[in-house]
Amino acid sequence: MNRKWVMGLASAGSVMVALDATVVTTALSRIRVDLGTSMEQLEWTVNAYSLSFAVLLMTGAVLGDRFGRRLVFTAGLGLFTAASAACALAPDAGWLIAARVLQGAGAALVMPLAMALLSAAYPPPDRPKALGLFAGLTGLAVVGGPVVGGAVTQGLAWEWIFWLNVPIGLVIMPLVLRRIPESRGGGDGVDAGGLVLVTGAALGLVWGLIRSDAAGWGSAEVAGTLAAGAVCGVAFVAWERVAARPMVPLGLFRLRGFAAGNAAGVFLYASLYGALFFAAQYFQTGRGDRPLAAGLHLLAWTAAVTVVAPTAGRLVNRVGARPLAALGLAMQAAGMGWLALAATPSVPYWELVAPMLIAGAGVSMAMPAAQSAVLNAVAPQQIGKASGVFNTGRQLGGVFGVAVLALAFAKAGGYAGPSAFTDGFGGAIGVGAALSLAGAVAALAIPGREAAPAPSPAGPVLASNR
Repeated sequence: MNRKWVMGLASAGSVMVALDATVVTTALSRIRVDLGTSMEQLEWTVNAYSLSFAVLLMTGAVLGDRFGRRLVFTAGLGLFTAASAACALAPDAGWLIAARVLQGAGAALVMPLAMALLSAAYPPPDRPKALGLFAGLTGLAVVGGPVVGGAVTQGLAWEWIFWLNVPIGLVIMPLVLRRIPESRGGGDGVDAGGLVLVTGAALGLVWGLIRSDAAGWGSAEVAGTLAAGAVCGVAFVAWERVAARPMVPLGLFRLRGFAAGNAAGVFLYASLYGALFFAAQYFQTGRGDRPLAAGLHLLAWTAAVTVVAPTAGRLVNRVGARPLAALGLAMQAAGMGWLALAATPSVPYWELVAPMLIAGAGVSMAMPAAQSAVLNAVAPQQIGKASGVFNTGRQLGGVFGVAVLALAFAKAGGYAGPSAFTDGFGGAIGVGAALSLAGAVAALAIPGREAAPAPSPAGPVLASNR
């Protein structure tokens, strides 16, 4: 087996998926105009992808372990490619949102199994280096997404951010079947009850939040969906306590590092994803920049991950996860708060660089620290399950972040003109700063470096991405 093929093909699939999480941000303004979408539909264009990705992520890992990682990885690539074509052909917002749901489902099969295929291909001594390279390439895709989206939207059309996935997917799939050997894991069953309940909980709560501005908090639709989401959430917790093969072993949350690291991560990504949803629109709708310029302007915020995150990852072992996670989230809060005050339709770009750099450096510091806190809290054989929980929380945090910041935007401003948009942007980013600050408080509960990981009470691991 040529491990370079495994690295190249697994990374190519992961880059496609990661790119589509952020590439759409700089196309949102054009999509709004071309398809005549409302704010609510624009939110669903982003959240439909993240929501289906989040709730199916751990199920994708289990299916790969049971039916074959290469097979399910290829199926995920096929679904993602077909859904990308459907996105590009969308005649209206409803079609686009439905296709984004399918894209997210395909992504949920690709991402965890790309890591699993790499882990199976490389022996333990070489595995950290391989996974580090894989994570670096995926991170570059996330960072480059707004720039790629801006360039493609401006040079061609927004539909091409989706069309580009089609030839890539069609080339990768047969190579995966030829060049990557099949591997399997433990073969545990899918927690179907948990999957249905967590989907209902997330969908009900997000639907209620998104519809609250248009329908009103007291409407039967909003009250009913929020109540249904809350009931599904409570039922999910009760089900996981008795399920033979739980999606989320609740005993892990008795570990302080696991619970605090996940809480910090949810606040971190809620703040980040919500802010990025509006930032690219601010540069275009609020300041009048073209899509490519908007993507390039965002690099002051996003590019810090390529410099700060690797350094922070090395520092975690020296100083512990708590100070880096808490300081990073506090820096993100400070940068966002400054940006909320500084943003106007006529502000020179250079006056926005410092707050974006601070926010970007902060989130890049907190990202590896929060994940390290989660993984260091559990026993080695539980790392796969712990990683799945963290990544699911990351995606769901992003979904709720977009919904909550959109509420703040609608209360403070709108799309009536640059001034109205900037007023809404300031209110939304201010809420993002508050979410970051809440994450910093949660991070203070992470155990110090001297605290040894406690033995897990959660029982056997069920869906490791090994």
